[in-house]
Amino acid sequence: MIELLTSTTPNGYKISIFLEELGLHYTAKHVHLGDMEQKQDWFLKMNPNGRIPVIVDHDNDDLVIFESGAILMYLAEKTDSFLPAGERDRYRVIQWLMFQMGGVGPMQGQANVFYRYAPDTLPWAIERYQKETRRLYQVMDRQLATRPYLAGQLSIADFAIFPWVRTHEWSGVDIDEMEHLQRWLNDMYARPAVQRGLDVPVPQDEIKARNETERAKEGIEMVRENA
Repeated sequence: MIELLTSTTPNGYKISIFLEELGLHYTAKHVHLGDMEQKQDWFLKMNPNGRIPVIVDHDNDDLVIFESGAILMYLAEKTDSFLPAGERDRYRVIQWLMFQMGGVGPMQGQANVFYRYAPDTLPWAIERYQKETRRLYQVMDRQLATRPYLAGQLSIADFAIFPWVRTHEWSGVDIDEMEHLQRWLNDMYARPAVQRGLDVPVPQDEIKARNETERAKEGIEMVRENA
């Protein structure tokens, strides 16, 4: 059985969505970032970096893995799913996974910080990170013009990037002119496993019902994920 330690952030949703897609039996523990649980000793023993998500594979000698990209690769290899075996196709997927880990995530995360949560308004910082996030989206839009998914077939790269792109409005990034990215986003949303994964660890209906103050606190948790 897989134990998932997660929260309501893009990096957390990557893993709950993927676990649902794989149909693996797992349990989920909500790590409350606002309470800084990710910095407590019990969590730091699993991830010295103090960030979610983390998995514990109790069927594999209680193996602990942190970093969402590493978790996706581990689960894909464990199940022989969504990561091709052939070298050319395999690295086509991995390069797009790294595109998210080194580009979309960090840039959009900073866009969130300066657009939503910084105590002082810094227009230059907001513009910088929103502009770079949009540029990365445009790269994906061009890629998706000729294929249904980023690496051709559905892969861990799509599961890595989707939870970030779905929050583009929160980051202040417009995708109206990116028809291929929109089509891909809608296709990902249409997957039942994606919908189930988005309800872990808190149902989306419950999140949407929260008032603005509560949702702002949830957003600050996204910042603390990288604190």
